[in-house]
Amino acid sequence: MFTERVRDLAHVGSVELFTPTPEESRAFFVDLLGMSESGRQGDSVYLHAWDDYERFTVKLTASSTSGIGRTYVRAASPQALERRAAQIGTGSWVEDELGIGRIYLCTDPDGHEVGLYWETERFTPSPGKGPALKNQADRFPGRGANVRRLDHVNYLSVDTPACGRFLTESLRARPTEQIVLDSGDVSAIWYTVSDKSYDLVYTNDWTGTHGRLHHVAFATDTREDILRAADVMLENGIHIETGPHKHAIQQTFFLYVWEPGGNRIELCNAGARLVLAPDWELISWTQAERAKGQAWGLKTIETFHTHGTPPVS
Repeated sequence: MFTERVRDLAHVGSVELFTPTPEESRAFFVDLLGMSESGRQGDSVYLHAWDDYERFTVKLTASSTSGIGRTYVRAASPQALERRAAQIGTGSWVEDELGIGRIYLCTDPDGHEVGLYWETERFTPSPGKGPALKNQADRFPGRGANVRRLDHVNYLSVDTPACGRFLTESLRARPTEQIVLDSGDVSAIWYTVSDKSYDLVYTNDWTGTHGRLHHVAFATDTREDILRAADVMLENGIHIETGPHKHAIQQTFFLYVWEPGGNRIELCNAGARLVLAPDWELISWTQAERAKGQAWGLKTIETFHTHGTPPVS
């Protein structure tokens, strides 16, 4: 499978998470991941990772349950935004978000909301609290996991191939790796809209429920940051689901935890693999290869395949 590189999208900018425990979830992102609060609006609090150039990285919205709201993806130019909107055709234009201008709001076939935008507000640190280095958005927090930026979003989906077609045809994302079952069905697929090896992922939802989340991932500088984060989570009573281990697929060094609201959060090393080849060949992993588990570390825990948000019976 070859998808021509059309660079109309620059990167995944930010993500909205729903939480039934807003204060506890805020404390998790601020105190344990090292983010800072950058605004409030209605039932939402906006949080910023220290080297994100935009106003916010995560929007935490109080809700009766956990789950994912909008994923914001920045276009490469105003013209690129118009091209993607024209290609999709079924979305609508809104201007309802803090720090973001006009948004083309659309949904994937599974019901996940995606907001495409160009106009964005740069992050401005508080007076006297800026970074020592002018090429850095904010000062290094020096606490918790010290996450640098949002890395990727992994959705659950009822029809993974259909969601993949949406990414390739409408967003012009490129697939980099996938899992193909013995039946020939694709159960998971990884996509990139940038030079990173992946930005957006779809995984089959065994419950048959639409619009759910598997996890949101944040990048750290080093593997040692992830090891330190494991100790931080342990000391603060955060559920460590699995890791630190190394994935075979995409080779990510990882730690998975559940934040207080129930959403799965991954911490991964920021030295992400790059896909520089314009004619990258899609890597397929068989069901048997996937069953082997990680590149190294313990075998994948059962809840990694069964837990998603919002929870379903």
